Amino acid sequence: MTDSAPEAVNPVVPRPQTPHRDLLQLEVLPDEAQLRADIERLRKERNAVIIAHNYQRPEVQEIADFVGDSLGLSRQAAKTDADVIVFAGVHFMAETAAILNPEKTVLLPDLRAGCSLADTVTAQGIRDWKAQNPGGLVVTYVNTTADVKAESDYCVTSGNAVQVVQSLPEGVPVLFAPDRFLAAHVIRETGRAMDVWDGACHVHEAIRPEDVQGQQAAYPDAELLIHPECGCSSRILGAIPELQLYSTEGMIHRAKASPAQAFIVVTETGMVTRLEHDVPDKTFIPVSRTACCEYMKMITLENIRDALVNLEPRVTVPADIRALALKPIERMLAIG
Repeated sequence: MTDSAPEAVNPVVPRPQTPHRDLLQLEVLPDEAQLRADIERLRKERNAVIIAHNYQRPEVQEIADFVGDSLGLSRQAAKTDADVIVFAGVHFMAETAAILNPEKTVLLPDLRAGCSLADTVTAQGIRDWKAQNPGGLVVTYVNTTADVKAESDYCVTSGNAVQVVQSLPEGVPVLFAPDRFLAAHVIRETGRAMDVWDGACHVHEAIRPEDVQGQQAAYPDAELLIHPECGCSSRILGAIPELQLYSTEGMIHRAKASPAQAFIVVTETGMVTRLEHDVPDKTFIPVSRTACCEYMKMITLENIRDALVNLEPRVTVPADIRALALKPIERMLAIG
């Protein structure tokens, strides 16, 4: 038996494909000038105000009526006469605006814009602490959900946490929640013993002392502006005990007053945009390009425009939760 020669194999050539355009989820890139024009028109038609946090995208900060920290934006929300509040921030901030303005329409352009810090504490956790500490006081960072605020005695921001804690009666147990790094700053400044919730912002926690030291080596004449939420703050203070920590608004005041011409900004990168706008004659260097909150950056010109068109997504707070949560916010605003 002899082997036969192998048969020739003809390559299989696929037929030309006709694109199925209906399967392609393509969107035309938005025209920024048109988006801005649409937002300006809709802002007037809706009698809307746009308030933006310091960590928002540069183009969002630029079109906002007000840009500020949590305390400043809470104050703006409390006194606005607009019918619609568009909150360029994250969910707990829009909730705070809704608590202060139950009769107004509060919009959060992207409901996915949450907060890793707010997610570390629950209302049940606060209730459990209060059950173990009758008569104790709960001080919560404003970076918390409405139901957590409803279980609290006082709210604070990084700008007034020291002042609020200093106002509390001595000898009373205090729970400070949820940011352990801000709590450490308050304890250093006040000497007050407190129970501290073990929470942190994922962006601030990830900023390392090595990041700060690397920028100091690259910019030896630059002054440090460090936010008290930063996980690196204790070690940096160990090396520079006279260093002051600053809220985001405090950073602006310090940059204006300081003789330094350059600053290393140790917080979320969006703060560089605000500083460059308010102090244009000085130089601001982000501590790390990766210190970026993906939740804050979910707000865009496009979804702000869409929110004004549709008056959605709307953020509301149930009346019973609102009534309880309003008290610690009002106490915070009354103290400063």
